[in-house]
Amino acid sequence: MPFFLALLAVAGGVVFWMLRARNAAHAARDLADMAGDVMAAARRFGFRRRHDEHPVDSLQEPDVAIAGLGMAFMELGGLPSREQHEALLVSLQHHLNHDFAKAQEAQLLGRWLVSECGGAQPGFTRLAKRLSKLGGAQVFDPCMAVLRDVAAQGGELSLQQKEALEELSRAFRLR
Repeated sequence: MPFFLALLAVAGGVVFWMLRARNAAHAARDLADMAGDVMAAARRFGFRRRHDEHPVDSLQEPDVAIAGLGMAFMELGGLPSREQHEALLVSLQHHLNHDFAKAQEAQLLGRWLVSECGGAQPGFTRLAKRLSKLGGAQVFDPCMAVLRDVAAQGGELSLQQKEALEELSRAFRLR
């Protein structure tokens, strides 16, 4: 009887570790797929990362900066909902004249840029400064339209979102 229980315990341990290894493989595959998606989006927008500067400073496409600002703005209001993600996607299509795939890729690349900045607040600040250098006053209206659509879906603005809008106005020298 003790031999049978030991055999059963060993079999249970083997199954447990096999399932852990399989889950780790799935997680690694998902990460690789996500990295591939980011790289494909970067290629589509002509993004070239230079190794001697921050990825946001390498950005040459204002639409990606606007998408990143939308993602950071959403996150500043708390945990983003599916409705907010969809509102951002629709807003990028409408205000930047993108098709669905290009808007999705801009959103994905913008999210990556925010994560490279270390979070929503530093990402918003850095992307706002870069956007003002890239497009000047002509990209301010589409950017505000996108942020307005995201804010409308999220309800009342949080304190961090209000501060982010002030930061945006400082970046564009409106105050």
